[in-house]
Amino acid sequence: MEVTSLYREPEQREQVAFGALEFHDVFRIYRSGAAETVALRGLELRIEPRELVALYGPSGSGKSTALHLAAALDEPSAGEVRVFGRSLSRLGEAELADYRARQVAIVFQSGNLWPELSAWENVSLGLRLTGRRKEVRQAVERALDAFDLQSRERQHAGSLSGGEQQRVAIAAAAAREAALVLADEPTAELDARNERTVLRALGRLREEFGSTVVVVTHSPRVAEAVDRVVEIRDGAVT
Repeated sequence: MEVTSLYREPEQREQVAFGALEFHDVFRIYRSGAAETVALRGLELRIEPRELVALYGPSGSGKSTALHLAAALDEPSAGEVRVFGRSLSRLGEAELADYRARQVAIVFQSGNLWPELSAWENVSLGLRLTGRRKEVRQAVERALDAFDLQSRERQHAGSLSGGEQQRVAIAAAAAREAALVLADEPTAELDARNERTVLRALGRLREEFGSTVVVVTHSPRVAEAVDRVVEIRDGAVT
């Protein structure tokens, strides 16, 4: 009797040489006189390109500190932060400015738009600051359309609802084609309906625009909507 083996060779997947965002033994220590606060304690983390990941944990766990380091808004006390293979600590001031303008985008909890400018102007502003002058209109209109903001494009950002403002900020990241998008508690001030809308927008940012998206949150609903949850407590991955 012939026996058929059920064994199959494991699937061979191409190994990516570097992650979209990597933390290698990262410490961040804040000092005030003799007092010392350790925000990150040897953080080890790798996020792959085009992942949608939540950094989840209570207030004071180090989530936002990690996000600020990834955005090059702060520097680690020790260790290394790499974005698409580049160590941020090895970049000069001009290279860091270019990185902040072109490669990374931040969606804050609130207040990250110019309230007196229209939604269209807010989205186009980031493109103009990067020096991109050509095809600005097409890029802005594509982004506004992707996040259902066509009817709000001429409305002042300050008069939009909280959910609409967050979608404008996400559209601005999409128009810039930011490779890495960092969202710091983007739904904290929203009701459940608007939270779902913003979460769908973040998913679309990854799916249609190819961004890697990292969301800092302590909301279980956000954690349920992402590819992977990384829980951080006391400055380290648990």
